[in-house]
Amino acid sequence: VQLQASGGGLVQAGGSLRLSCVASGSFFRINSMGWYRRAPGEQREMVAKIVTSGDGTHYEENYADSMKGRFTVSLDNYKNTVYLQMNNLDPEDTAVYFCNANIWTTAGGSQDYWGQGTLVTVSS
Repeated sequence: VQLQASGGGLVQAGGSLRLSCVASGSFFRINSMGWYRRAPGEQREMVAKIVTSGDGTHYEENYADSMKGRFTVSLDNYKNTVYLQMNNLDPEDTAVYFCNANIWTTAGGSQDYWGQGTLVTVSS
């Protein structure tokens, strides 16, 4: 299983960006999929993620407090793609954003996977 993230870049404060991450390879289902970030000199933190029900019909969105109301995470289960819509960006949102997925694998059991990271830079 591989995760490929895209959509990072340079944006002015108050602007918007949308990140995408697609999971490829052979697996049974996505248990959860979302985004973490690591700002310069900081530890990695959870941004937002979606947790799916066992049958894939229900989704629960989880956000870090500082992202609520500005960021929206969504999952296209058919495309195995998670999106992060980021609005009203602030220079403090500058970080490398990592896609994460917990996937039920064909070998049995769940496993965490990480994408390569995409840089978001917000200028003041």
